Amino acid sequence: MNEELINEDIQIVDERKVKKVKETLPSDELIFDLAELFKVFGDSTRMKIICALLEEELCVGDIASITNSTPSAISHQLRVLKQSKLVKYRKEGKIVYYSLDDDHVKQIFEKGREHIEEV
Repeated sequence: MNEELINEDIQIVDERKVKKVKETLPSDELIFDLAELFKVFGDSTRMKIICALLEEELCVGDIASITNSTPSAISHQLRVLKQSKLVKYRKEGKIVYYSLDDDHVKQIFEKGREHIEEV
């Protein structure tokens, strides 16, 4: 479907505003990437992991105990978080420790929490 057909059915109230907003919209690719990032935050287990890592650098076993989950399930969720660049890891001998990738993750979490807790 082309844009002309779509616009025939749309009643534009203020063409100046519409044009201005359209010019400032991010690219479709950026919008898609943002949507994918926010999907990662849409899982309660991943949110528990992020909450735990806000407090301490932890290994899989620690996170599994904190979240009442299995190490296998936590490893899977950590893989998703790593792919989204939300957590990083370091090895100490045979143990792998996880932490938040950077301060942006904390800021995203805190802003979401502030929004939810507004009265």
